[in-house]
Amino acid sequence: MKLATFINPRNETVIGAVDTSSQTVLDLQACYQDKHAKKSEILADMLALMDSGASGLELAKDLERSSASSNTNRFKLTDIKLLSPVPVPRQIRDFNNAEGHMRNAPAGMAILNAKLKGLPVPKRSEVEVVIPDVNFAQPIFYISNRFNVVGQDAQIEWPAYSEWFDYEGEFGFFIGKGGKNIKKEDAHSHIFGYAIFNDFSARDKQMREMEGRMGPTKGKSFDTGNAIGPWIVTTDEIKDTRALGVEVRVNGEVWGKSSTSTMIHSFEEIIAYISDSETLHVGEFFGSGTIAGCCSLECDKWMKDKDVIEVEFEGLGVLRNQVLKQAKK
Repeated sequence: MKLATFINPRNETVIGAVDTSSQTVLDLQACYQDKHAKKSEILADMLALMDSGASGLELAKDLERSSASSNTNRFKLTDIKLLSPVPVPRQIRDFNNAEGHMRNAPAGMAILNAKLKGLPVPKRSEVEVVIPDVNFAQPIFYISNRFNVVGQDAQIEWPAYSEWFDYEGEFGFFIGKGGKNIKKEDAHSHIFGYAIFNDFSARDKQMREMEGRMGPTKGKSFDTGNAIGPWIVTTDEIKDTRALGVEVRVNGEVWGKSSTSTMIHSFEEIIAYISDSETLHVGEFFGSGTIAGCCSLECDKWMKDKDVIEVEFEGLGVLRNQVLKQAKK
C-alpha cells in the first residue's frame, strides 16, 4: 500500500491511498465519511493512522479495496498537492551507513576544502581516506530538525550563506510501533513503511562547522532542508531494503546510479541499536544515510539555482524538488 498526505481540491489536508497505475489518490477520510456519516479519528492524519497500529492500517486497506472500482473521492495526482507523508515527524535521525559514500565523500570534502582555501586541488585518487572502525561496529547518526520537512515538488530554499549546495539521495522508514530494547529479530515489525529522503546540505558551512566536533548544524539545519516523499510504501511491498536500485537526476541528467546494497547496517540492526536503553516512538523517521554515489561530493557535479533534482528508488517512486538560491541579506 502507498499512503500519502495531500491537499485535496477542497483545500483540505487529508491522507490517501495512492494507485500508481492510474496515477490517482483516494481520499480515505471522505470514503469513511460516505460509509459511516461521520469522520474517523484514525484517519485524521498520518500520525493518527500510525498511532492506531495494525487496526488502522487494515481500515485503510479495507477502504482502498472497497473503492477500487469507483472514482468517488479519487483524484488525479496532477490535481492535488502532495505534502511530506508526515509533515512534522516526531523525530528524525539520519545515519552514515554506506561504505562507498564513506570512502568517496571525504575525498570530495578535501577537494572542496582546497578550492575554498585557494590551495592546490588534489586529484580524488591522491586523497587518502581511512574509514574509522566505529562505522562498521555500530550505526552512526545525528538528529535532524523535524520542522524543516517538505514533500514532493516543494521548492528547496538554498541558504544564502552557502555557495556549495548538495543533495543526498537516501531513503528511510517510519516507526510504526514504539518500543525499547528491541531485538534485531523483532525489529521489522516496528517499521510502518518506507519513503525517499533527500537530505540537502550546505557543504561549505558543514565543512567549517565540523571542525568543532559537534556534528552538522547549519550545514544541515535550514528551512526546507529535509525532503521526504512522495509517499509511504508499506513494508509488505518491499521484500529486501538492501537490494533496491537508485538513480539521481538533475534536470533529467543522471548524476548518480547505485544500489542500497552499499548499506553496512540493516534497518533492523539500526532499530536494535538505537532502542538500546532508549524508547522509540511511533512517527519517528530514520534516514538510511547517503547511498554510495548519490551526492555532489562523490560525482563532482554541483547544482545551480533553479535546478530540479529527482531521487528515484526502485519500488518507492520518485521524489522531485527544485532548488532556489536565496538572496544574501
